[in-house]
Amino acid sequence: MRAVIVDCAIYREGCRTQGPSDFSDALSEARAAGDAFLWIGLHEPTEKEFDLVTTEFGLHPLAVEDALRAHQRPKLEVYDDSLFAVLKPVMYEPESDTVTTGELMVFVGDSFVVTVRHGEGAPLAAVRDRLEAEPQVLRHGPTSVLYAVSDAVVDHYIEVGAELQTDLEELEAEVFAPVGRDSTNTAARIYTFKRQVLEFRRATGPLAQPMLRLSSPGLPFVDEHAQPFFRDVSDHLTRANEQVDGLDRLLSDILSAHLAQMSVRQNDDMRKISAWAAMAAVPTMVAGVYGMNFEHLPELRWMWSYPTVVLVMVLCEIGLFRLFKRRGWL
Repeated sequence: MRAVIVDCAIYREGCRTQGPSDFSDALSEARAAGDAFLWIGLHEPTEKEFDLVTTEFGLHPLAVEDALRAHQRPKLEVYDDSLFAVLKPVMYEPESDTVTTGELMVFVGDSFVVTVRHGEGAPLAAVRDRLEAEPQVLRHGPTSVLYAVSDAVVDHYIEVGAELQTDLEELEAEVFAPVGRDSTNTAARIYTFKRQVLEFRRATGPLAQPMLRLSSPGLPFVDEHAQPFFRDVSDHLTRANEQVDGLDRLLSDILSAHLAQMSVRQNDDMRKISAWAAMAAVPTMVAGVYGMNFEHLPELRWMWSYPTVVLVMVLCEIGLFRLFKRRGWL
């Protein structure tokens, strides 16, 4: 059990205090104090390891099942003894230009907060350090932890959106680069980028409704004074969702522009091929006529017939070349 417990501490009046090493005794002490709460952080616990937490904190079986299985959509559930929130932190890997998501479950109840992390994308250590440096925020109890975690996750959404915007601008420059550049894998890159944006949307989109509920009055286990703070998080989330929508629309436009460019280039290639074929057809036709085994051919016995025919073919080629050049076919 010690392997999955990342941190466990009692907070009284916004300050971290020493408490029993056993979290069951720590929870009893926090509840007895009245103005304290216990925050325990877990990392990818198994069902057996989570059984004791479930029993001691009175967590709902459905919420426990979601916390153990992971792969959940962002959501907010209210049970008799606790509030259960699911967040999806997002990480951006600049080396591979990919977006990966983790999962973060938060249980908020009577004098306790339980956080369960899956993956590596949850910024809980930094959140705990920041909160411990701001005791005036921690004084609001377990609600302050839920707010700080939500705020950190959503703020990171905006940072990831800015990174994706930079990558999109580079991709856009590649699509509209001069014709001479190799664009063989451009369509594949656009499609891969669109998959990254879709993964990003799966984290940001479903979280909008839970944030609105947290910013509304009457929600149990949420301090009524925290509503303005959750509204601020909701505003930031709206900005992140607008970033995602903008990225998705621009990617669709870029893909359409790329396909249109490819079609135009193919038409240009076909016109060039057709022009050269037409130019090759004229001398072929003339030479074919004079290559027939007929006795009576025009000017067959004239001394200047051969250079005259060659000159006519050259003049025809020059005329066709100038015609196709003027029309933009060559």
